Amino acid sequence: MKKIEAIIKPFKTDDVREALAESGIVGMTICEVKGFGRQKGHTELYRGAEYQIDFLPKVKVEIVVADEQVDAAIEAIIKAAKTGKIGDGKIFVYPIETAVRIRTGERGEEAL
Repeated sequence: MKKIEAIIKPFKTDDVREALAESGIVGMTICEVKGFGRQKGHTELYRGAEYQIDFLPKVKVEIVVADEQVDAAIEAIIKAAKTGKIGDGKIFVYPIETAVRIRTGERGEEAL
C-alpha cells in the first residue's frame, strides 16, 4: 500500500476529487494548508499599506491506495490539477506498513 499526498491549488479540489473517483478511488482526506515553493508569496495592498503574503493557500489531498492503483491515482491528480502555471503543486508517495479499519478490525488492503 502507498499513501499519496498531493498539494494542489484550492480551486482544483473538486476536479481532483472527481478524477480520483473516476479512477476507482473513493476515500480521501482533504486539508486546507498554506505554504510556498518557487511561487513564493506576493504583495497586496490594504487601506493604502502594502504587506507581504508569504504563505499561499493550498489544499492537501491524502489518499491510501493499493500498490497497483498508484500510477492511475497520480495520473488522475496530474490531469485534474494541472494548469500549466507556477504553483500547480506537488505529489508525494510514501510506503504504508499497514492499515486498520477501526469499526471491523480489518487490516491491510481490506481496511481501505
